[in-house]
Amino acid sequence: MSVSVIIPCFNDGEFIEQAINSIINQSLPGLEIIVVDDGSDSGTKKYYQT
Repeated sequence: MSVSVIIPCFNDGEFIEQAINSIINQSLPGLEIIVVDDGSDSGTKKYYQT
């Protein structure tokens, strides 16, 4: 089983790292995290860009 989590965000720089870490800390196999950023200007991208 795999799980995909989609996180929509806009100017959520101070919260996105916490949201991603919360998902990572779950005991879910085959985890995929998709962050959809709608052109934030709050530095959100630095928290999830790989």
